[in-house]
Amino acid sequence: MTSLAHAPADPTDLVAARYGGNLPGLLGPVNQTLELLYNHRSVRQFEPTPLDEATLTSLIAAGQSAATSSNLQTWSVVEVSDPGHKDAVAALAGDQDFIREAPVFLVFVADWSRNRLIAEHRGEPTEGVEFIDSTLVSVVDAALAAQNTVIAAESLGLGTVYVGAVRNHVEELSELLELPDGAFPVVGLAIGRPRPDAAGSIKPRLPQSVVRHRERYAVPGTEALAEYDATLQAYYQAEGEPRGWIDAVVQRVRSRLSLHGRDRIRGVLERRGLPSR
Repeated sequence: MTSLAHAPADPTDLVAARYGGNLPGLLGPVNQTLELLYNHRSVRQFEPTPLDEATLTSLIAAGQSAATSSNLQTWSVVEVSDPGHKDAVAALAGDQDFIREAPVFLVFVADWSRNRLIAEHRGEPTEGVEFIDSTLVSVVDAALAAQNTVIAAESLGLGTVYVGAVRNHVEELSELLELPDGAFPVVGLAIGRPRPDAAGSIKPRLPQSVVRHRERYAVPGTEALAEYDATLQAYYQAEGEPRGWIDAVVQRVRSRLSLHGRDRIRGVLERRGLPSR
């Protein structure tokens, strides 16, 4: 199994790096799958080499191997590799050049259109699609498939990065991709071979004491959050982009402006046949 470059040789070092240099506790057995997961990092610099059809078929097969609610399979994926089409998609998804640079950009779609059509062909109503749980089911299905695809890609030595900005202009992107009613883009995924100069360090996550709750939820103390903020500031400083985590959280939650148009998604869903009531 091939991992991305710049990984520490010892899997324990990978876990320590994930927590800013500190192990969260005694680790259990480590295998190649866990090592691959611990070694995850986003890649935004890609070689221009295209991905062959067989590799893409394998990646989609991995995506379809993910769990899906009641086997309803309420997701689809749109593969974008034509340079002109990719440029148009990138313009609607944060105008990020790495989307243009990646040989393929996958848009994972929450998709009730297919199952709705099945019911309609039977002459049955489709009221069940209209509720928020159905929307959540399709989003979770799409996200699970996307994550399986990421793991499969990284196991082949490929680099990936998620793009939530596909939701910045949901209606325009849905039209560009010719999505039917009952379908909307959830997340994009740029995939390709990392350039030799691609950033390769592991980004620290919150300590387990903050996200791991035993039996009942425990509100984290400010000290643990402040310590993590300092850890992430040191990480970004080493990457040449000094910033912190707490400031980013505050900026994200303080105003709808931080959503870059995604505050309108509820109305878009309703217009696209998913009222989510």
